[in-house]
Amino acid sequence: MKKIIIAIDGHSSCGKSTMAKDLARKIGYTYIDSGAMYRVITLYCIENNLFSGNELNLDVLRKEIGNIRITFRKNDATGHSDAFLNDRNVEAQIRSMAVAEKVSFTAAVDFVREALVGQQQAMGREKGIVMDGRDIGTVVFPGAELKIFVTASPEIRAQRRLDELIAKGEKANFDDVLRNIEKRDYIDSTRKDGPLRKADDALLLDNSTMTVDEQNQWLNQRFREKLKN
Repeated sequence: MKKIIIAIDGHSSCGKSTMAKDLARKIGYTYIDSGAMYRVITLYCIENNLFSGNELNLDVLRKEIGNIRITFRKNDATGHSDAFLNDRNVEAQIRSMAVAEKVSFTAAVDFVREALVGQQQAMGREKGIVMDGRDIGTVVFPGAELKIFVTASPEIRAQRRLDELIAKGEKANFDDVLRNIEKRDYIDSTRKDGPLRKADDALLLDNSTMTVDEQNQWLNQRFREKLKN
């Protein structure tokens, strides 16, 4: 059976990762969380005091970028892949609000994007992957056979993100999470390199009122249709 590349882009906290993970597991493809890669870089910057407010020390980061090694390893307990920073499991840390507040600034840096896009493209040479992010269908894999652009209302996404944080034992409130999401939407959509936008040939999915099962069924059907072409 032929293998394809599936690119899933969309706004933050709209369920891209959950959808991509479930699809990859069901069809036997490799799942790659491109957003996690930018979160790992962000965590590195936070831990090494490269942020001053929202200003990033680009001179130091440029020198260090080659020493930041990002890998993914399967977590047998969850069945998903965890992100590692220089052989250290940082999956929990990169999902924190502290990282969420800074990741859009890191992702807007041209040499960071160049380095990670190169890694992502190398991961897809053999196809058979599902990758989600902001610019997968427009920059990383413009020739992907199946492209999906996922969105939901900011309020719905904020509630989903809040529920996720509370489930992890983090303290957060709805207004702060909503402001973070709206700020990330603006930064992601207006940045110079790889801005968030729907590819011309991408299918639009607004999952504001859909259950996880409903969106998984929708995506699986689109995958099956694409294989027939």
